[in-house]
Amino acid sequence: MPKKNIKSPDTSSPKPKPQLSVKDRATLESLRNVANKVEKMAVNKRDPQLVIPMRSLSNTQYNQSKRILQMGSKTTERPLFNLSSAKSFMQTMLVSSGTRQLIDQNKTLSIRGLYYMLKHKIKPSNEVTFEEQGDCDTIIEDVEVMLGCLREEMHLYADVRGGMVGNIQFLDSGDLIDCTHLGSGGYQIPSIVESEVIKFKPTSAKFILHVEKGTVWQRFNEDKFWRKNNCILTHGAGQPPRGVRRMLYRLHNELKLPVYCLLDNDPWGYYIYSVIKQGSMNLAFESQRMAIPDAKFLGVRSDDFKRCGLNESVVIGLSDTDRKRAKQIAAYPWFAKKKDWQKEIDMMLDNGFKLEVEALISRDISYVTEVYVPERLKEGKFLD
Repeated sequence: MPKKNIKSPDTSSPKPKPQLSVKDRATLESLRNVANKVEKMAVNKRDPQLVIPMRSLSNTQYNQSKRILQMGSKTTERPLFNLSSAKSFMQTMLVSSGTRQLIDQNKTLSIRGLYYMLKHKIKPSNEVTFEEQGDCDTIIEDVEVMLGCLREEMHLYADVRGGMVGNIQFLDSGDLIDCTHLGSGGYQIPSIVESEVIKFKPTSAKFILHVEKGTVWQRFNEDKFWRKNNCILTHGAGQPPRGVRRMLYRLHNELKLPVYCLLDNDPWGYYIYSVIKQGSMNLAFESQRMAIPDAKFLGVRSDDFKRCGLNESVVIGLSDTDRKRAKQIAAYPWFAKKKDWQKEIDMMLDNGFKLEVEALISRDISYVTEVYVPERLKEGKFLD
């Protein structure tokens, strides 16, 4: 039999460009503006430079009317023809170029992946573009503030930390997620939770309870606290990552759900609450899209040792570092004029010890879910 001529598939035609979202087009436009300014300077025989808003404590301000931390107006120049900034100029342009590639291809990448994607030697020298991950992370944040966008809008994500369960349904990349039927593990909150990815369904949930650690969250999930109290239960594995904070922000603002925080009675727990409520100094440029000024501190409180009848074996003595940190937090502008918070921190210092949420388990395995939190919610005596 004569052999049939089998045609090879035609790979010469270009792949159709993916559809870009409104945010993607806006981010690309910001990137083009940066590139155009650099090009214009070079064409006009001016030294190319980038202007980056300063991410520093000296350029961070507390907006009393909005009740959030915000970045000030100070900027820093990053010229190409300057030995001290030439490398960071190049790195900034590299990250910007990598971001453009990701958006053009409608793909996402971890910040670790971007580091490897951009890392290479600059021939003929042995100089590398990025020595280590931290160098790349810093530049990513610089590009964020330069473009005025979230890292997630640059199609970059970090490791998944944090979970959610409860009376909420939503579409995640087109897949329907029902957080009432996710077993013991719940839903892992991703790094990118923007409206193009996560689309909420209406919910009858009454509030959000955010707990500090996954181990405590597991207790609440196993006891079906969210079902008995018609709520959404989240955790951030300690200091909540950006995806968790952004998810809380969206749930609170779009679904009008109050946020209550169950955190350790120590300076670290206070700081976590401060970050959720007012934003962080490191990410002050994104507070308007992450901070929740109306969030409330439910517990653990400094008087719970006596009020709940806990035994002495659960207390943890304060270190000198703890005392110093507590006084720093008490001096934060958003805590300094609040008598209840000053009383709370003073009582912890006078006690000489701190308490973790897990200390409540010494009363009973389910004391925190069946007694402590329901009583706090009923009393409504939260710290603001």
